[in-house]
Amino acid sequence: MKFIYNGLPMRVVFGAGSLSQLPAELERLGAKRALLLSTPEQKESLLQVSRTLGSRCAGTYDKAAMHVPLEIAEEARRMARELGADCCVTVGGGSTTGLGKAIALTSPMPILAVPTTYAGSEMTPIYGITEGGAKKTGRDLRVLPKAVIYDPELTLSLPPALSASSGMNAIAHSVEALYAQDANPVISLMAEEGIRALAKSLPVVVENPRDISPRSEALYGAWLCGVALGSAGMALHHKLCHVLGGSFNLPHAETHSIVLPHAMRYNYDGAREAMARVERALGAAAAPGAIYDLEKGLPIPMKLSDIGLKESDLERAARIATEAPYPNPRKVEYAPVLELLRNAYAGRRPS
Repeated sequence: MKFIYNGLPMRVVFGAGSLSQLPAELERLGAKRALLLSTPEQKESLLQVSRTLGSRCAGTYDKAAMHVPLEIAEEARRMARELGADCCVTVGGGSTTGLGKAIALTSPMPILAVPTTYAGSEMTPIYGITEGGAKKTGRDLRVLPKAVIYDPELTLSLPPALSASSGMNAIAHSVEALYAQDANPVISLMAEEGIRALAKSLPVVVENPRDISPRSEALYGAWLCGVALGSAGMALHHKLCHVLGGSFNLPHAETHSIVLPHAMRYNYDGAREAMARVERALGAAAAPGAIYDLEKGLPIPMKLSDIGLKESDLERAARIATEAPYPNPRKVEYAPVLELLRNAYAGRRPS
């Protein structure tokens, strides 16, 4: 057994009511003027966090958007400079965290993340910015949040459909971490536990969205899946989703949900040990089909055709996804990737 494990320098404060610890966490960072970020949909949560911070809130920016368009990033960077902010507090999911990372990439301001979805990007040094119809991603420790406050009470208002797609997005992080080129035993343990926690809790969250107990377990699972993503890298699934999101402007979490079982089927024979871990976490055989069945019981779309992709886009998407080599358990080739996308477009159950 040979592997390399790099622990990321993260501080996590977890539990119901932990938002109250936000002022103390800013104090630890030595920050006095925080710029608060959110999407327009998270404005209420943003105001709640603003009240918690009081005079430490230098201002708010609620225009975060999917895939972090460059023009939004530039506007937020400019606002941070004009306010004299010395840190960013991100309130929301992956879009908001991504905007905070875009600011941190070009300034010394640290990020303190307050997730309200199950995206997991708050646990990673991975950033992405979309310019000219292409999403460019990278890794840089400057964009890794210094601290993360996980308060499940902030997820109680997350609609069931968004809870489901966001949670499946998180599961995708762990699935790929299990067969990533730089996988290791520590991260594999966390990835398997993250899949188990989310697969168990998501159906209950959908049925009883105001129940704090399954919300807590889902957020716990999302945290583990985020750590897995940040520590062990990505392969075909994430590459495809970045192409579909950045080049065709498809919604992030729903795209991940739809593509996941098909990407797993593509890699199944080349990653049997990883798939066995997924099957153990789900308590079911045939991991790609089991993931599809889990999603089928949740209020999320099952076809790329349902979220805005055109059939005429499939060949272009396959070309973009296969034009440069990258690590994956099975060789990434145009014809089988196109078949994968056709199956995801039609929503066929993996056999």
